[in-house]
Amino acid sequence: MIELESFHHVSLSITDLAKAKYFYGTVLGFPEISRPDFDFPGAWYQVGDQQLHLIVYEESETLRTNEKINTKDGHFAVRVKDYYQTLNYLKKMEVELEEKPTSKSGFAQIFSMDPDGNLIEFNVDQKDL
Repeated sequence: MIELESFHHVSLSITDLAKAKYFYGTVLGFPEISRPDFDFPGAWYQVGDQQLHLIVYEESETLRTNEKINTKDGHFAVRVKDYYQTLNYLKKMEVELEEKPTSKSGFAQIFSMDPDGNLIEFNVDQKDL
């Protein structure tokens, strides 16, 4: 059996590094961290105890071509401290989103997309609303 500790990172394919860095670094405020000098472009961000790795790879088979938020599609989730503060901030930044404050999951959820269509869920426990 594998003894698990935690997730270390999520890696996403992107096509435009400047747009992705603006979205994750400026809009979402994820702190960028140093990245090894790979032979391909990308960026790394610290998200709590985990990391988000962005890789410029236009031939990726994981890039979505549909620009509609579909909450059943593959995504990563970020736990936030305040649902409404997060919701209001994303709206202020004009980020397209879908609200699910009473999801059957037990989480109050906000779904959005990065510039390449990668889905992101922001959530809190519903009891914390």
